[in-house]
Amino acid sequence: MIYDIDIAKQVAKSLLQINAIILQPNNPFKWAAGWNSPIYCDNRKTLSYPEIRNHIRQGLSAIVKNHYKGANVIAGVATAGIPHGALVAEELGLPFIYVRSKAKEHGKQNQIEGHYEEGQSVILVEDLISSGKSSLDAAATLKEAGMQVKGMVSIFTYGFDAATENFKNADCEYVSLCDYNTLLPQAIESQYIEESDLAILKQWRENPSIWKK
Repeated sequence: MIYDIDIAKQVAKSLLQINAIILQPNNPFKWAAGWNSPIYCDNRKTLSYPEIRNHIRQGLSAIVKNHYKGANVIAGVATAGIPHGALVAEELGLPFIYVRSKAKEHGKQNQIEGHYEEGQSVILVEDLISSGKSSLDAAATLKEAGMQVKGMVSIFTYGFDAATENFKNADCEYVSLCDYNTLLPQAIESQYIEESDLAILKQWRENPSIWKK
């Protein structure tokens, strides 16, 4: 779910403005998963724009503060969730850790970096949620370490049915600043796409793994 519709609209406009989100319904991108997609999202670009970066930091921090009360630690999901997680932790005056996709093969072979203790409650920070697999893997790693995962926050989510189901099955809630349903009307209003593109964009979201195969 999204946290606040007005914040969601502003985030959508910002992401489009700096090309952190690009919509190309007639010239699809190829995702690493092999899917064809009319949308490409790279929220790392927001870090280069202080005003947008600050707005996102404040929005994510508001979710943690008002929706998930009582968190002891903020955790970033490697790699794109790390900088935003660190910014949120700084805003809230909380400790920060981050979770690797797999344990290091050298040194202390850590998968969780930073200081934490069993029993602490933690909020995960992601930049983007698609299927939710990598996010939920990070949550599982924290749970195995004895931490209490209160939930997850993200900048953007595609809102796939599969992701909703995955989070439900993992008993993990997530809240995003912006989602696909909020993005599309803002893209039309800002003239990034035409009304005629909507059907294609909505069709992709229904079954992205087989779209235009």
